[in-house]
Amino acid sequence: MLNKVVFPGLEAFSANELLEIAKQAGKAILEVYNGGEIAVTLKNDQSPLTLADQASNDVIVAGLKKLTPRVPVISEEERDIPFETRKHYTYYWCVDPLDGTKEFIKRNGEFTVNIALMKDNKPAFGVIYLPVTGELYYGGNSMGSFKEDAAGTNIRLKVNAQTVVWTAVGSRSHASEEEIAVLKQYPIGETVSVGSSIKFCLIAEGKAHFYYRHGPTMEWDTAAGQAIAEGAGAVMTTPTGEPFMYNKPSLLNGSFLVKVK
Repeated sequence: MLNKVVFPGLEAFSANELLEIAKQAGKAILEVYNGGEIAVTLKNDQSPLTLADQASNDVIVAGLKKLTPRVPVISEEERDIPFETRKHYTYYWCVDPLDGTKEFIKRNGEFTVNIALMKDNKPAFGVIYLPVTGELYYGGNSMGSFKEDAAGTNIRLKVNAQTVVWTAVGSRSHASEEEIAVLKQYPIGETVSVGSSIKFCLIAEGKAHFYYRHGPTMEWDTAAGQAIAEGAGAVMTTPTGEPFMYNKPSLLNGSFLVKVK
């Protein structure tokens, strides 16, 4: 269990306080999830929005501004920061207050809270919280990755690179012929469909080995998951093996793959 998170040029902050922010956001989500009919509206890009998205975002943004007052926040619900401003950021938070809104609406439990600290346009530290199960994943390249179960027990995460037959994870709500074609290039024995950033977590804890995504995602969909997966020994790149970068003029992601080394 990490007590402090320390990066050059950034004031140290409490890991426990950051994890608590994610848990409190999850609590806000569950109040909506367990409260009866879920009202859904559509954003300009036609993606769904619920009261839980905004409630979680409010908790996270307020918590992060208290935890690290000088570090800006880019969130799915607060995305309109001009590139001319954010291109100068050394550190910033990249937040998805409710990843897997479609799974939330379906009430299958496969949704998460994603919070990532970005440094030089790469994920440095990530937190993913699963509100329904109470599982919490956190970590990054420089300190390793961990899982805290609902009972508060922490374990160190490590990918499973020993098996010769891989399990791939794919989206429950998105799939493409391109993804199927890529899977054929690797020793995939089975493919498991699961929602949201849980896919990154399964790779980090050794339950899966490969995740390829062709369809569109946003930077806040992947930042925390990349930090945690890489902290456990995985690698995330473009399909051609180049580093996967963030804080681009457009916050829309291209294709990527995550795999054991």
